Amino acid sequence: MPLITTSFDATSTAADVVAGHDLSGTRAVVTGGGSGIGVETVRALASAGAEVTIAVRDPEQGARAAQDVAGTTGSTTLRVARLDLLDLDSAAAFVADWEGPLDLLVNNAGVMALPQLTLTDRGWETQFATNHLGHFALTTGLHDALAAASDGARIVSVSSTGHLRSPVHFDDIHFAQREYDAWQAYGQSKTANVLLAVEATRRWADDGIVANALMPGGIMTNLQRHVSQDVLDGWDKAQREGTVVFKTTEQGAATTLVAAVAPEFATGGHYLEDCVQAPTVADDATGVRAGVRAYALDPGNAQRLWEVSEEHLAQRPDAD
Repeated sequence: MPLITTSFDATSTAADVVAGHDLSGTRAVVTGGGSGIGVETVRALASAGAEVTIAVRDPEQGARAAQDVAGTTGSTTLRVARLDLLDLDSAAAFVADWEGPLDLLVNNAGVMALPQLTLTDRGWETQFATNHLGHFALTTGLHDALAAASDGARIVSVSSTGHLRSPVHFDDIHFAQREYDAWQAYGQSKTANVLLAVEATRRWADDGIVANALMPGGIMTNLQRHVSQDVLDGWDKAQREGTVVFKTTEQGAATTLVAAVAPEFATGGHYLEDCVQAPTVADDATGVRAGVRAYALDPGNAQRLWEVSEEHLAQRPDAD
């Protein structure tokens, strides 16, 4: 089948995508909405009339972001709520506090390339725990609110070309046997983001819920705070030489907004890049810098990850 296209491209901004959309009455949650492409996602949604909850680990940062967005959009329906994706109790509290339907969940927050293997108190590798398991707990917890949306709901899962580096290693997710590699760990967590969208759509489409994943593009934000200076220098050199093009945060949020509001992606289960559906590339293809690996869209992998994720959450001491 031909790839799904839109009228937008790599140069489009989030404001371009929402222009002409009336999102009045739409209730949205954006994780990590206090900075980077997250705050620009919030700004675009608010400018179109959506009621947006900024879900952040630091409520003070979220409040500053909300004030900034209100100042540029005139929105009076912004809300800030605490959410620490490494703390399952925090995710549970967020879910418990949510009232009414939810039309749009943007799983945007993340962490990149922790230099050393860092385990949570559950023994989980931190990138996988933050980027996937925390969002999985939030997403499944909000199922009923999403299902209650009158016109159907969408989940947007912000992934990365980092997923090209690694499938989910189901036999050793948390690097108990294999040597830790920061980018392999990041890669498998970003693959998990895509697989969540695939399986959520399969399981929940009959409930009116669909999910899409995306690569926002290369954008320099606080996400890169753990990246080594050598790597950052290499990226800077590549940008000067024209072999890599970085986007602005406004451009980076554009693909998120396409996944969130474009009618072309109402079916779910897709991976977007530069505001259009990305082509699938073979798992063994080398030198690949764009597209989506077949393993990230594989239904068997998606179902297995969902089940493994449920098993992880069931390991909580307070889970019976």
